Amino acid sequence: MMLNIVLGAIGGLGLFLYGMNLMADSLQKVAGNRLKEIIRSLTRNRFMSVLVGMFVTMIIQSSSATSVMVVSFVNAELMNLSQAVGIIFGANIGTTITGQLVSFNLSQFAPLALGLGLAFKMFTKKPAQKEIADIFVGFGILFIGMSFLTEALSPLKESSAFIDWIQQYGTNPLTGVMIGFVMTLILQSSSATIGVLIALAANGILPFSTALFIIFGDNIGTCTTALLSSLGASRRGKRVALIHLSFNIIGTIYFILFLTGILTQVVTSMDPGDVSRQIANAHSLFNIINVIVLFPFANLLVKLAYWLLPETPDEVESQTKPSSYLDTLLLATPTMAFNNAMYEIVSMASQAEKTLNYAIEGVQSHDTHIIDKALRSEKKVNAYEKNIIAYLIQLSNQENISATDLTKIDLAIGAVHDIERISDHAENIAEFAQVVSENKTLLTDDIISELNYVYDLTKKSFFYAIDAFSSGNAKDIEQVKQLEREIDTLKAQVRDGHIKRMNKGLATPESGVFVMDLLSNLERISDHARNISEVAEKTGALVAF
Repeated sequence: MMLNIVLGAIGGLGLFLYGMNLMADSLQKVAGNRLKEIIRSLTRNRFMSVLVGMFVTMIIQSSSATSVMVVSFVNAELMNLSQAVGIIFGANIGTTITGQLVSFNLSQFAPLALGLGLAFKMFTKKPAQKEIADIFVGFGILFIGMSFLTEALSPLKESSAFIDWIQQYGTNPLTGVMIGFVMTLILQSSSATIGVLIALAANGILPFSTALFIIFGDNIGTCTTALLSSLGASRRGKRVALIHLSFNIIGTIYFILFLTGILTQVVTSMDPGDVSRQIANAHSLFNIINVIVLFPFANLLVKLAYWLLPETPDEVESQTKPSSYLDTLLLATPTMAFNNAMYEIVSMASQAEKTLNYAIEGVQSHDTHIIDKALRSEKKVNAYEKNIIAYLIQLSNQENISATDLTKIDLAIGAVHDIERISDHAENIAEFAQVVSENKTLLTDDIISELNYVYDLTKKSFFYAIDAFSSGNAKDIEQVKQLEREIDTLKAQVRDGHIKRMNKGLATPESGVFVMDLLSNLERISDHARNISEVAEKTGALVAF
């Protein structure tokens, strides 16, 4: 009998988790760009960040996933710990929505949701509509799994040994918390643990008094995912995981000491005789009350995290260095990963812009220190290219990437190559600057004046291209196109004018080769700048998913 129970429970739990993840992934894809904008809105105030954390977690149905996301943002310095606290608070409330849904026993609607979802998916061709269909499919599979799990566990109500064991250890605060912690550690989902408790309660096996301490442990166990993910993060990212853990441990301690009796009275009076609803409500109320109690002390939680993990001299120094947005923790959340990659591309473009400015200044000033700066800067651009391309390829290999998303990744890779080519042309100009610094009579005043005008237009072209890529501003995109046409025209004029000087003996053939190569590099820079602006035209700037 025990083998049948175990196999049935594993099958039911597997369907439950698969349905939950399918529904969460599909909701996330449907939300798409909005997720990033929602999270960015948290900068208004901490109360807003609680709402953001709650809403995002309701969408992705995992406080652990939200915490991992926040670890990544803090690790990349896209948000600070004070902002992260609010999201963690909200995530703990948002994660209770799955338990609430399951406790209502909507299994009778599962076949309908599954059938409608599959039918809709079969007859629609649009990717966005297929994602909506998967939400219904996931909903149906979740509740079918819950039905299997409940049925598989039903024989346990005849097992006096199991009932005695669960009541003996579950009603003890310490062992009850440990049971909940270990269950969630194994299942890596607090919602799955709550689902198991509700399945046991539905069979009359688990009284509320036994389930309560397991629920407390479940909340602590859900922190382990973020803790494990933070191992590869900076100390900033680790502090986020510590705040999440501290929040749940502190809540568990004062609930056990002072509020267990009150919480029991409240939830039993809300749904007398329905232990499944009592479990779901206790899970929700624990997190809501914990947020209300600890909200005024959010800054103290931040200080506690710094006390547990103090700043090191290396960390203080690193705060003055540019950060990388390429966090592998975000790859499981493609929208966030892609947006971070786009930010990294903008950083790369800014570095390439420095390379170009140093190179042109080197030609104009003959300053070898400036020329060396250009050459060193170009090496940094190459490193950017290598890291960004590797990250985008990793992202493209994720299972939940759609064909549309892959197209946008290809466009982003194209932009990276264009930026790198601009830096290569700037390196060529820096090498020309070395020649000029050794032969200051190579260029006449007339050609220097004409070239200066081309330099200015080229720098403007790249500047507007970066701005277009960052903002998607249609005026910037058109400005790049206009400048590219002007540079093409001006190149021909400067070239023809210099040929006339050489014919008159006013310039040397050596200067002619130099000027033609220089103009060619400047023209190619404007061509690549136009390519970058066209990527912005197709993707709508940074928010490309």
